[in-house]
Amino acid sequence: MVESIVNGLISVMSGFQNIPFGKQLIVFIISLMPILELRGGLIAAALLGLKPLESYIITMIGNIIPVPFILWFITKILDFMRKSKSKKLNGVAKWLDKKIEKHKGQIEKYGFLGLVLFVGIPLPGTGAWTGCLIAAVLEMDRKKSFLAAMIGIVMASIIMMIISFGVLKNII
Repeated sequence: MVESIVNGLISVMSGFQNIPFGKQLIVFIISLMPILELRGGLIAAALLGLKPLESYIITMIGNIIPVPFILWFITKILDFMRKSKSKKLNGVAKWLDKKIEKHKGQIEKYGFLGLVLFVGIPLPGTGAWTGCLIAAVLEMDRKKSFLAAMIGIVMASIIMMIISFGVLKNII
């Protein structure tokens, strides 16, 4: 499923491929996006034929950039969305609240380690965006949450490098 979404995004952004560093820009943009994050970015990089190390650096930067903003500002944004008269904003806030409620037990129960694992194990619905959203709503310590997210991102990136580029095949 993720691969088909990534392929669609590559098609939408295909015009970027004609500019210098266009493929890298596509990978970076995908890595910034919620849900896809570095998982989608690394798949895109492999599909676009980028080198593994270059892809790793681009996707790490793209996935890390939103983390502090989510940790420090998302609760204010969610409060605004919940109070908004806009049905669309209310709908997004309700959807996010359901997502938080569904996953918060995993992080609440294990704290720092739970956040590391939630961000680091690349499964649908997990990742830095959701993990930091939950950490912010649970009012976890922001510095510890940032560190947990960074460790999780490194963990996820290693797993996804193995999957996306077949690094394991080259080691064996």
